[in-house]
Amino acid sequence: MNRLYHVPLSPFCRKVRLVLAEKKVEVELVEERYWEENPEFLRRNPAGKVPVLRIGGHTLSESQAICEFLEETISEPPLMPRDPAARAEVRRLVMWFDDKFHHEVTSKLLYERVNKKITGKGYPDSTNVKSGAKRIKYHLDYMGWLLDQRRWLAGDVLTLADFAAAAHLSSLDYIRDVDWNRCPQVKDWYAKIKSRPAFRSILADQVSGFPQPSHYADLDF
Repeated sequence: MNRLYHVPLSPFCRKVRLVLAEKKVEVELVEERYWEENPEFLRRNPAGKVPVLRIGGHTLSESQAICEFLEETISEPPLMPRDPAARAEVRRLVMWFDDKFHHEVTSKLLYERVNKKITGKGYPDSTNVKSGAKRIKYHLDYMGWLLDQRRWLAGDVLTLADFAAAAHLSSLDYIRDVDWNRCPQVKDWYAKIKSRPAFRSILADQVSGFPQPSHYADLDF
């Protein structure tokens, strides 16, 4: 059985889960308390981070490396275009969300509100929370600008860029930190992507101490 060591609200784990589900790869989800630095887990990934995927005799870490492996070994459905310039745009947007968005928004909101409590590292830093709440507006506006010109974030077809973005936004939506009314294009895009079968397990997540908002699993908001 394939096995994914993960944390439910981690956007990097969610990105991998979405790719696995889209490519119809069955996987056992194992919640990993990586912050406890379990020696057995550190043998799987000395960096001490999730996700870690065990598949076909391989143990893989780092979300983007995992997603690229899945794309190269499981061809259908494709999540990267064939055209080199189009592939570059997908990679640019994946890095936008996994680097810039993560640094400016996810780490300031999700990590402050949830991760600190779960890992016992204290209380949210209000300065960080205010910064994240301000910066997410910029990112939603940028997504809206992209979606004014494209059907999906990177072009006319669903790609890994959409899953990277949806992974971050779904984690923040779980804690009510996304204003879906700011950009109708983004709201329509998210409704479309969260209606996909690959999103079902994401919408079923339940995190102890953090109940789902009523709209979270509603496909029509």
